[in-house]
Amino acid sequence: MFDFHMHSDFSADCSVSMEEMVNGAIDKGLTEICFTEHIDYEYPDDSIIFDLDLGAYSKKITELQMKYEERICIKKGIEIGVQPHILHKYEELMNNHSFDFIICSMHTTEKKALHYGELFKNKTLEEAYQVYYDELLYCVKNYKKFSVLGHVDLVKRYSLKDCENSFHDILREMFEVIIPDGKGIELNTSGVRYGMANALPSEDILKLYKQCGGEIITLGSDAHRVSDLAFQFRESLQLLQSIGFKHIATFDKQQPTFHAINSLI
Repeated sequence: MFDFHMHSDFSADCSVSMEEMVNGAIDKGLTEICFTEHIDYEYPDDSIIFDLDLGAYSKKITELQMKYEERICIKKGIEIGVQPHILHKYEELMNNHSFDFIICSMHTTEKKALHYGELFKNKTLEEAYQVYYDELLYCVKNYKKFSVLGHVDLVKRYSLKDCENSFHDILREMFEVIIPDGKGIELNTSGVRYGMANALPSEDILKLYKQCGGEIITLGSDAHRVSDLAFQFRESLQLLQSIGFKHIATFDKQQPTFHAINSLI
């Protein structure tokens, strides 16, 4: 089993050490993990700085890879928080640093943190969703240095009710950009953990991605605590299999490796 979205105290919103997370993953029987620490440039909350000491991060990853090489495979990843006006900063970052795996996520829309619900003020629910998906589409059209899109429908987590518009048209356009580029999406199980009815993205979006020809899909818990590692993975694999996916992916040096789902369930 593989968890390809997890954090440690190298991320500003996590207090658990990397080694604690590694040992927790081993205890849960995981064979491969990828740390995906946050970098969110210009995050609109001065009380939390989503920056990353890349030198110390790389050093710690290497240390733990050597220490635990016979017990678990550890990959070096990153989760970037894109916004249309700062894509050049991530271009520069990737020109100077290498990662096994890069999650492209949007946590901020209209320069407003989704977490605080500001996007929904003075807008209808449909208007807020439209802005979110428009900005994300712009980013995937204009920024290419990533492996998968993270929790692509994250906006749902912060709205007080469901939007009747599924936005499949714009999601289809998004998938028609990333699939030919050899990029994928993740199934992020944190949605259920935060009280939603489903993981992110929801089943209808997973089906749409499959209909568009998408095959690259990773599985991640988005864990910030040991107890959340591999959360609902078996159920998620069963869902993916029922939709028609035959493999999940892991990444090494930004190249995917495919693993048969029926061998993991």
